[in-house]
Amino acid sequence: MHKGNISLIEAIAMAVGTMIGASIFSIFGVGVQIAGRDLPWAFVVSGIYAAMVAYSYGKMGSQIVSNAGPIAFILKGIGDSPLTGTLSILMWLSFVVSISLFASGFAGYLMPLVGLSAPVLKMGVEVGIIALFGSLNYFGGSKAVGKAEFWIVLVKLTVLGVFIVAGFTVLHPVYLKPDASPTGLNGILAASIIFFLSYMGFGLVTNASENMKDPKKNVPRAIYVSIVIVMIIYVGVSVAAVGSLPIDKLREYGENTLAVAAEPALGRFGFLLLSIGALFSISSALNATLYGGANVAYALMKEGELPLPEEYERKEWFGEHLGLYLTGVLGMLFVLFFDIGEIASITSLIMTIIYTFVLYSHLLLADEIGGHRGIVFFNLMVISLVAMELMINQWHQDKPLFFTSLGIFALSYLVEMSYYRRKRGLKESLFSRGTAR
Repeated sequence: MHKGNISLIEAIAMAVGTMIGASIFSIFGVGVQIAGRDLPWAFVVSGIYAAMVAYSYGKMGSQIVSNAGPIAFILKGIGDSPLTGTLSILMWLSFVVSISLFASGFAGYLMPLVGLSAPVLKMGVEVGIIALFGSLNYFGGSKAVGKAEFWIVLVKLTVLGVFIVAGFTVLHPVYLKPDASPTGLNGILAASIIFFLSYMGFGLVTNASENMKDPKKNVPRAIYVSIVIVMIIYVGVSVAAVGSLPIDKLREYGENTLAVAAEPALGRFGFLLLSIGALFSISSALNATLYGGANVAYALMKEGELPLPEEYERKEWFGEHLGLYLTGVLGMLFVLFFDIGEIASITSLIMTIIYTFVLYSHLLLADEIGGHRGIVFFNLMVISLVAMELMINQWHQDKPLFFTSLGIFALSYLVEMSYYRRKRGLKESLFSRGTAR
């Protein structure tokens, strides 16, 4: 048995903490704007997408134990190449961008709660919360992160449970009447694709697999259980929120929409309760994502898949905390220069593209890893269409964002190509020296 520090319950808590922090509090308002009263259905559809990807994650995660997570799966499936290296950079950037998303969401709930609105103070809160949880990761390590996640997630689930029960007492079924028009169906599809981000936390389990107890059994268990828990919560919360207020009123609010939705059932106490719950929720997501991002960065640097300056490659002061430094600092930069909607869209697109390559790798390795080829192929087609739709939505709704995404992909590829040539040249140099001897 693998002697790790993180138990099954703690791994589930990390995944649930990341997923719930990603959408229910951070981008719930974005979903209301897009899907309106059909938002609960969007959560169901996005959960189905997540289950498709989880099928491959569970099969591969039980056989390939590595904190590099999906990059280890892709490396096993298609081998070491500039493409794999580019996906490695993008994988790490997805953690960086997610961290900025959570920091922005945290500030979005804290500022109204304490009665502040100055932009400079908001930036200070965003940077400060990243620094705070970076310190926890630095000094506490995996066990501290796992323990913190368990208790923070317990608090947030209690808060959301109170919200769901209270919301159902003031439910207006007419507010939940589905919009079956083409506009309504398009809204469900568009929101489901954006909210695919809200389930992406299950993959964090694989980025902590080296630190888990009995990962061959517990990795797939943690993935499947966390998705089921989160889907139930998402649908319950979205029904309670959309059913409590007219959709036009909900659309008036931004990052703290859910706290406003608690007022009809719980009054001012509801606003306070959900705001505090949001702070706990987003904190747990930030905590877990910093840990996962640091693990990914270190694992990829250790395997030579993430570019490093030469002094690091010589191991002069290369250490595990270097990944934490880089992840945290870049997360601070992203949160200062992008808004929350742009951050969510970039993260969704990056991770969806990585998912397509994970599923493709599983298709190549199905005989070795296990899994039904027909199921994997169908899932691959669906997730590929989701990736294409994300890019089309960016093009139609925000062309600068579309070109920003393309720029991130192109820059990652150029950096990797430069590094790959240098790495290959170093290998050839070492080989020629050995031959000369």
